[in-house]
Amino acid sequence: MNWKNLSGPKKVGLIAAAAGIILACVGILRGTVPANALSIFLALLISGVAWGVVAWAIATAAFDVEQDLAEQEGMIGIESDVEITAEQ
Repeated sequence: MNWKNLSGPKKVGLIAAAAGIILACVGILRGTVPANALSIFLALLISGVAWGVVAWAIATAAFDVEQDLAEQEGMIGIESDVEITAEQ
């Protein structure tokens, strides 16, 4: 898996997952998680997955909307060209 080959939403999801894991580590160091391996593992897993999936979903939705808007702008440009040539 090469960073350059990943799409924008996947990059956003991975960065957010890393941020979630870092924040979970801060919480672990502050003592908010019981000091056993399963609790620490679950805290890291839940934080990383939750942040990553939510950020990926939002970024994917925003990416899709931008693509739809770009397609509509392209269609409007084509329609206006057709109208101008029809009037002449």
